[in-house]
Amino acid sequence: MRIVVALGGNALLERGQVPDAAAQVANIRRAMRALAPLTDDHQVVITHGNGPQVGILAMESADDARLSQPYPFDALGAMTQGLIGYWILQAIGNERPYRQFAAVLNQTLVDADDPAFSDPTKFVGEVYDEQTARELADRHGWQVKADGEHWRRVVPSPRPREIIETRLIDHLLDESVIVVCAGGGGVPVVRTGTGDLRGVEAVIDKDLSAALLAHRLGADRLLVLTDVPAVMHGFGTHAAREIRRTTPQELRALDLPAGSMGPKVEAVCRFVEVGGASAAAAIGSLEEVASLVDGSAGTFVTAQG
Repeated sequence: MRIVVALGGNALLERGQVPDAAAQVANIRRAMRALAPLTDDHQVVITHGNGPQVGILAMESADDARLSQPYPFDALGAMTQGLIGYWILQAIGNERPYRQFAAVLNQTLVDADDPAFSDPTKFVGEVYDEQTARELADRHGWQVKADGEHWRRVVPSPRPREIIETRLIDHLLDESVIVVCAGGGGVPVVRTGTGDLRGVEAVIDKDLSAALLAHRLGADRLLVLTDVPAVMHGFGTHAAREIRRTTPQELRALDLPAGSMGPKVEAVCRFVEVGGASAAAAIGSLEEVASLVDGSAGTFVTAQG
C-alpha cells in the first residue's frame, strides 16, 4: 500500500524536554526503528512537525542584534525541514541501509485571504509560565496564548490548499524511494497576482498537510502518530475509553481540544471523506504503527466505520 505517516511532535521532542540536538536525534532514532518495518512492504511518506524547532530559530533570529529584522517564518520553516529531514534520513538509513531515501524541501500553497492570518492559533516554540510568555510577547511583538497549563507563542495557521511538489514526491515513490517531506506542514506560500509564489508568515498544521498530501498521492492509508494509543471518549476522566473503529461523522461529533487532538481528528476525517471507499486513516501510538495499518490498534477511521 501507499502510506503517509504523520509523526507527532513527541517523536522529535517530548513536552518539557530540553531541546538539545542530542535528545532529538535519540528520539528520532527510536521513532525510525519503529517505522522501518513498515517500509519493507509499503510505499511510505514520512511527514513531521517542527513547532519547537521553528520556535527556537525564531527566538535566535529575534535576539540577533546583527539583523535589522528577524528571519520570516517561511524561511525558518525551510531551515527546520532541512534539519529534521537530515536527522530522519540518517536514522532510517541506518535501519535500512539497502534502501533509497530522499528529504524533499517543499512548499504548501495557502490562500492569502485566509482568516487565520487575523487570528493566530498555531503554537510554536517552547512552553513558558504566563508572566514569562507575556514579557517575551512585549519584547518581541509576539502573540501568546495558554497551551494547557503553560503558555506559548502563537502564529497564523492557514488551511493548506496544495502541496507544490506533489508530482515529484509521486515520482520518487514510484521509484521505491522512501520520502520525507511536508515538514512542519511545508513552507507556507501564496500566489501573487502574476502567478509567482511568495512565502508568508505562518506555520501550517502538519496533520492537515499530511491529509492533503495523502489525498493528492492517492494513498491507501494516513497514519497520524501521537503519544496516546487512540482517540478517547472522556479523555482525562475515570470514564475514559478508547474509540476503536469509527466514521468521520462520529468523530466530528466529539468535543475535542482544538490545540491537540482536534487537528488530528480533522485531518483523518478530511482524508477519509475525500479518499473514496477504500481510504482509511488511523490515529495511535508510534509503538503500534504496524497494527494501525489494518485497524488492530488505535482509532481506525473509514467511511463505513
